[in-house]
Amino acid sequence: MTRTKTSPKPQNHQTLVLKSALFSRLLLLALILLWRTLLSPYDTSAPLNPDCLSNTTSSSHKEQLIWPSVASAIESSIVWDGVYFVRIAQCGYEYEQTYAFMPLLPICISFLSRTVFAPLVPVIGQRAVLGLSGYVINNIAFVFAAVYLYWLSVTVLKDRDAALRASLLFCFNPASIFYSSIYSESLYTLFSIGGLYHLVSGKNNIAVPWLALSGFARSNGVINAGYICFQTMHRAYNAILRKSAFLTLQVLAGGAFRCIFIFAPFLAFQAYGYYNICLGHSPDKMRPWCKAMVPMLYNYIQSHYWGVGFLRYFQLKQLPNFLLASPILSLALCSLVHYAKSEPEKFFSLGFRASTEEKNSAPVFFIPGTVLRANFTQTVGKASEKIQEKGNLRPKKQMTKEESPALLSESSDKIGYLSVFVLPFILHLGFLAATAFFVMHVQVATRFLSSSPSLYWFASYLIRSPVYRRWGYLIWAYSASYILLGSLLFSNFYPFT
Repeated sequence: MTRTKTSPKPQNHQTLVLKSALFSRLLLLALILLWRTLLSPYDTSAPLNPDCLSNTTSSSHKEQLIWPSVASAIESSIVWDGVYFVRIAQCGYEYEQTYAFMPLLPICISFLSRTVFAPLVPVIGQRAVLGLSGYVINNIAFVFAAVYLYWLSVTVLKDRDAALRASLLFCFNPASIFYSSIYSESLYTLFSIGGLYHLVSGKNNIAVPWLALSGFARSNGVINAGYICFQTMHRAYNAILRKSAFLTLQVLAGGAFRCIFIFAPFLAFQAYGYYNICLGHSPDKMRPWCKAMVPMLYNYIQSHYWGVGFLRYFQLKQLPNFLLASPILSLALCSLVHYAKSEPEKFFSLGFRASTEEKNSAPVFFIPGTVLRANFTQTVGKASEKIQEKGNLRPKKQMTKEESPALLSESSDKIGYLSVFVLPFILHLGFLAATAFFVMHVQVATRFLSSSPSLYWFASYLIRSPVYRRWGYLIWAYSASYILLGSLLFSNFYPFT
């Protein structure tokens, strides 16, 4: 008598993802404490905390605290960009260069330090409480982001095992140190992936505010509007095929409104900077960017203070930084090339022609409730049967169009990484990778790209494939080495991505 191999229940997968996310954060904490104990920081200026320029808040003195040693340990762990975020949470935006840091994380830190952790101020001091708030916020946000990535992966890939592998890879991703530090990666990833999950589930009223908040956490969050543009483009194309001018205009207007909503927090913050820095000054005392036709504070700061610009980082002395970023950029490039070579018609037609059999309509992206042809259910059934044959999923009942969060066109019944529904995520990753390589400080590519779901979907695909399995081992080795290296260097104030 033979037993049929079945996949673990979805609840078990979710529990495993949750446990893995928690374990990875505890592992990072243990490594940070280990390296801080064994080594001395390269830069010991982290605990310095001059009074705010407004003089409304003064720094606490260690001798007045109940646990000064704990306060010192927390404050000395606030390094690199964490210094800026904590300072902004404490004193606001005092200097022009601080406007490079979006306000969502400082707002959350300030709120938590004034509410839940307020009783700890006499114990460890205000700055330590601000730092502790930042650590708690980011580690909790990371755990929720891991769970949302699993839900998103199940929805898009329609393969629970592949979704599980991708989520576990994210839990131990090479940029892990930044998700447990006072950086904006955790909040950005939570709202970005969470927003995408709601988008592919057809909950636009929830998805758009989430994606807008991702832009309030990191400036590159505004690029998530590209998913809305992609969706709108396909909906408008199908409306044109139906020869409905009104429906086409309605789709375009709705897409434009959603994109504007996603851009709104970033633009509002730029207006806030203009109000604080430019208004009330005579023209001869204005900052150069204030006089521009379109005064964009963020672009000026990145260029003037950090030297960010197209090809400006292409210098021989920056070769080590390019080598440091080469693994993540190579993985992103391989994912793009492999998808394009495997599914050229999908890729080069931007999904308008999902297969050679379907010429007269585009596949429908992220639009539950759309009227499809009669054989829609058959297509979903075929996809479910394929998953079941692989032992990945055993559905209890057949999907209907109301239950399917990401609708299929009848000809694109592939599941997993090569599904047509992965295409917008691939395009998004390609744009980010090109930006990191040609425009930004290339070493930040490791954390800049670490929030891209398709990166983990491709890695999961390699691990599962018998042909590319050896590359899966290299990916795990790469993640483990960067976790160890990052926790060692970053926590001791040495440069790392």
